Amino acid sequence: MTLHESLAQHIKQAFLTLYQTPLISVEFQSTRKDFEGDLTVVTFSMLRTVKMNPAQLGEDLGAYLCENSAEVIGYNVVKGFLNLVISDAYFMDFFQTLTSSSKFGFLEPSGDQAVMVEYSSPNTNKPLHLGHVRNVLLGYSVAEILKASGRKVYKTQIINDRGIHICKSMLAWQRYGNNETPESTGLKGDKLVGNYYVKFDQVYKQEISALEAKGLSLEDAKNQAPILLDAKEMLLKWEAGDGAVVALWDQMNQWVYAGFDVTYKAIGVDFDSYYYESQTYLLGKSFIVEGLQKGVFVKKEDGSVWCDLTADGLDEKIVLRADGTAVYMTQDIGTAIQRLEDFPDVVGMVYTVGNEQDYHFKVLFLILKKLGFEWAKNLSHLSYGMVDLPSGKMKSREGTVVDADDLIAEMGATAKQISQELGKLEGYSETDKEAIYSTIGLGALKYFVLKVDPKKRILFDPKASVDFQGNTGPFIQYTYARIQAILRKSAQDSHPEIPTSYSLHDKEKSLLKQLQLFPEVIQQAAANYSPALVANFSYDLVKEFNSFYQNVSILGADSAVEISFRVQVSKAVADTVKNAFSLLGIKVPERM
Repeated sequence: MTLHESLAQHIKQAFLTLYQTPLISVEFQSTRKDFEGDLTVVTFSMLRTVKMNPAQLGEDLGAYLCENSAEVIGYNVVKGFLNLVISDAYFMDFFQTLTSSSKFGFLEPSGDQAVMVEYSSPNTNKPLHLGHVRNVLLGYSVAEILKASGRKVYKTQIINDRGIHICKSMLAWQRYGNNETPESTGLKGDKLVGNYYVKFDQVYKQEISALEAKGLSLEDAKNQAPILLDAKEMLLKWEAGDGAVVALWDQMNQWVYAGFDVTYKAIGVDFDSYYYESQTYLLGKSFIVEGLQKGVFVKKEDGSVWCDLTADGLDEKIVLRADGTAVYMTQDIGTAIQRLEDFPDVVGMVYTVGNEQDYHFKVLFLILKKLGFEWAKNLSHLSYGMVDLPSGKMKSREGTVVDADDLIAEMGATAKQISQELGKLEGYSETDKEAIYSTIGLGALKYFVLKVDPKKRILFDPKASVDFQGNTGPFIQYTYARIQAILRKSAQDSHPEIPTSYSLHDKEKSLLKQLQLFPEVIQQAAANYSPALVANFSYDLVKEFNSFYQNVSILGADSAVEISFRVQVSKAVADTVKNAFSLLGIKVPERM
């Protein structure tokens, strides 16, 4: 039981004992630095339960806790805030728990129920870009946090490998590629295919201009451009199973998959299963028929099928076109159901998709509920804001996206430049240096992206992210490496056992207070699908450690017991940083 849970239990009992009234919840805050205390209870919110002076309420609760709680040894009241002084004995008990576990705060999966997290879900007509990077980092991190919180997790994605956009790359390669391949060009397959997506757009625009010069309107020119008509014809052939078109589609998709795999490995993310739109886009059609029989859907005069959600505050949504072809919603209905059939222990899913799809997922989840699937209440959309660059918005068709591979390389180069300017890695071999540059660069990228609440838009500045000061990945990595240096220096010394009566220095106590928050942070991050909570906890922890480091001597302390305690606390900080960063997919260097 955490300190918060124990005290909340005592406070609820105090309400029953003192006021014969049940209390639903208790709000805690960290005690402000200018007041005595380790933890603060907010009494203002309790006034809805008992009508009395908040200061008197604080006095009553403080006296009750001192009398009945082993953890509380003192208190003071400031208006509607009850500041509690927690005993050293409590923190020493916590210290024993902390140092006995290498994965403090992590829970083993409990029960047979699992959650599935979908992320990435790229198109096979271009490489992964900066927008995908935020997606995969968020999805992977949320999956790892859910696992640490005690959930069984499957990571998945659906690859968008069909449609007109895929045919555009295929047609352009067919016409202008001269049979070049990733092997003949030295390009990753996804980059090669992406180049032809850009080439298609260039030719398309030229044809539009030529048609406009002949007197067609812009709209007519867009619709009648020969290259677009040919791409549409290619799509029809693909859907009809034309051998040559399907063979080309398969070949170019394999190039892209191989390229994606390289990028995923470089970013450090993985998947447990893959779904392909080419295999799933027809899956939902049988459930549309079933929904028609149940009255969930209605068929209109033209033969199209719709779901009327106006009574639920939404609008009418088409689920099947008049010609019987599926729409994205049809596919997503079928894919969701198929996943539950493939993984029977899954009781919920998290879709990591940008906030431009917020409405789509509201509709999808509601339709699945109307179809009678109980698990639909456990579906969540991890909605996130877009990533902008100082140069403006990215556009795939025009080739102005920031390629994920190029970004990873740039981050390593930026880390190298800044490390050399600061002289951080003097005396290291070139091999070691390059490995550390990569760790710092990728860590900087991931931390910069993940420290921001997912719902917020990000303006990404590569150089600002690789800063060895402030709320950055490299600052936290550097603190971890600093602790490793302390541990190496202390390794040859004997470390006596710490007595339970050990009297804590204020800085030692502050560090333990921060460390004990970690299990709760994991649970909150899991409940809110927010890696930002873990990232910012890590920053607060290393800030607390650096204050400790600057204010007390570790290896030069007055007694062997003090040295032993401070070394062990330092190690606990390093272990917790490493574990927290593992939830963000970030590595920590042993030396920096």
